[in-house]
Amino acid sequence: MPKAIPIAIIAAENLHGSAASATSARVSRRHFLKGSVVLSGVLVAGTPIAMLAPSRAWAVELTHVDQAQADAIMTLARTLYPHKTLPDAVYALAAKDVDAKATDQKTMDVIKSGVAKLNDAAQGKWAGNTALSDAQRTAIVEANQTDPFVLLVRAQCVTSLYNNDMSFAHFGYEGEAFSKGGYVGRGFNDLTWLPNPPASASPPVA
Repeated sequence: MPKAIPIAIIAAENLHGSAASATSARVSRRHFLKGSVVLSGVLVAGTPIAMLAPSRAWAVELTHVDQAQADAIMTLARTLYPHKTLPDAVYALAAKDVDAKATDQKTMDVIKSGVAKLNDAAQGKWAGNTALSDAQRTAIVEANQTDPFVLLVRAQCVTSLYNNDMSFAHFGYEGEAFSKGGYVGRGFNDLTWLPNPPASASPPVA
């Protein structure tokens, strides 16, 4: 089963305006009062994910890591699993899931020390869109690939980035087929290099 999208879709008053005005849409203070950090942004109009969401403005609430750590996690996630057209809303899911694991001091220490190492290697410019090139960030991660923080984020990204409806829409994956009557008759019945599956492999089409 795909993972539910744990982001809050928020209304933006100026979505038909410029991208700059859209990103300035304010997040409800009352709704996110309990969170220490709120990651937010705007989905690109016309993309599969934007068509899936009821609003182009999105926000993710974090409760344990601070803003610098959240930004570092998202930058690391994008460096480990680079998809240029995959929006930040999906990478924010990795930050949210890492944040959910940071409920004990040991995990927080791993995050703090790991972010500090990446920042030291990047001369304080690890997070940010233009401070470092993709090649520079990749080299830093390769030099720290056995660091517990890098391993934590890397392992979390496997499910956080790819097992959710937003990624399914972005990459064109239609999801499981059994509940929809199987693949036969749904555009996947032209396989010729394997024997026909047994009837039990697909339920009756309602």
